[in-house]
Amino acid sequence: MFRIRPVDNTDRRAFADALYAAGKEHDAGHEDRLARWRNVEPETAALLSVLVRSKPQPRVLEIGTSNGYSTIWLADAAEATGGSVVTLEIEPARTALARENLAQAGLEDRVDLRTGDAAHALRACDDDAFDVIFLDAERPAYVGYWPDLVRVLAPNGLLAVDNVISHATEVEEFTRLVKDDARVSSALVPVGAGVLLVAAPGSRAARAPSRPA
Repeated sequence: MFRIRPVDNTDRRAFADALYAAGKEHDAGHEDRLARWRNVEPETAALLSVLVRSKPQPRVLEIGTSNGYSTIWLADAAEATGGSVVTLEIEPARTALARENLAQAGLEDRVDLRTGDAAHALRACDDDAFDVIFLDAERPAYVGYWPDLVRVLAPNGLLAVDNVISHATEVEEFTRLVKDDARVSSALVPVGAGVLLVAAPGSRAARAPSRPA
């Protein structure tokens, strides 16, 4: 059976495993979902690592840092391929926690941690700014992100959206928007909570805003 390779560094892998376990314990003690870390499953994190490793010197954007668990996987893969990561988080306390965790993993120099509203941050990004984007934030905002997500994806860039199976109703409008957009290709991967993979076209001209027929 094919097995996705985990992060390379043995100590880093052990730290990531411990961080995931701590996150599960933390979340079990909080009924309020907004107080939970809500880390991705290890299988999803490993898939993200493979996506980043498929790109040479990838520019990676993460929307939804939380405690930095998924960021560690993204940054580890970016380090292996000469890339870099920008990660966005709305809550300063979580940005600070993620910074501490990345430092312990030896990846603080690979990641640009930013605190602020993702919609504003996306609007400020240049066209074709990122080769890989991982979206794992507050799902009602996804539809509003879509025009800028397509714009900032580089030619042949990849967007990965988590929780598409586990929270299918909450992302129904977004997934329909993606499916109906002729500019992109998409596939649902039944890993973890369900990951929607979206591939950008290979040219800027092909990403002109789609218009109704």
